[in-house]
Amino acid sequence: MALATGIEAPSTAIAQLGQLDDTHRRRFGRGTLALLLVIVGGLTLALTALAAQLHIGIPGADSTQIADIAHAAAGPGWLYDAFQLTSALLLLAAASSSFQAGPGLLKALAGTADRPGVLPPVLGRSNRHHTPYWSVVVYLAAAALIIVAAAGQEQELVLFYAVAVFVSFLVGLVAMARFARQERKTALAWLNGLAAAAVAFTLAVNLLRGWPMLSLAAALLIAAGLYVRWTRAGHPSGIEDVEARAEAD
Repeated sequence: MALATGIEAPSTAIAQLGQLDDTHRRRFGRGTLALLLVIVGGLTLALTALAAQLHIGIPGADSTQIADIAHAAAGPGWLYDAFQLTSALLLLAAASSSFQAGPGLLKALAGTADRPGVLPPVLGRSNRHHTPYWSVVVYLAAAALIIVAAAGQEQELVLFYAVAVFVSFLVGLVAMARFARQERKTALAWLNGLAAAAVAFTLAVNLLRGWPMLSLAAALLIAAGLYVRWTRAGHPSGIEDVEARAEAD
């Protein structure tokens, strides 16, 4: 269900599958992304057709287009309430992927006792299920703070969240374009370059709204802080292997 939120969550989760080698991760990743295309593409086309058929336009401030479609199709009865409940469960399941990837990232940046990382070692402490419990607490506190600051208005949160997401996409695409160029794969380099240009345009449009600039400033500040700590720690490497080592222990 988390696939409905986009490519970021499954890609991050696949990279942390320490039980699989590179070949099986690649195979699993391709299948997952193909499933993502089918799910998101099917939902988008189906909802578009329903919105056109039921004459549903831009939703009000206290509703969503999907909720308006469900209300027009099922009416105000129990079926509509059941749809809202299942939608909430879907979003909760999708959010769980972020709460898995976020603490895992903090754990990776914290390193281990024998190989210190960028963040304090306490964030890397985990239980027998390989869960970095202090990282989970930190991530939960940060999420709660952001929700309270936005007064629970998801449309306000989307503006700031979109900036952070598209910045990560942009950096990743630029890195992949550079890597493809170094590997002399011209077609892949051009493809990633065009995708980076599209993401940069979307990011610029979002930033023109004004307030999302704060999200960009926060992302740059966090990146600068991590870079300083990484430099002071002596440029540690091997962060990508933390999950695999944890599964082996």
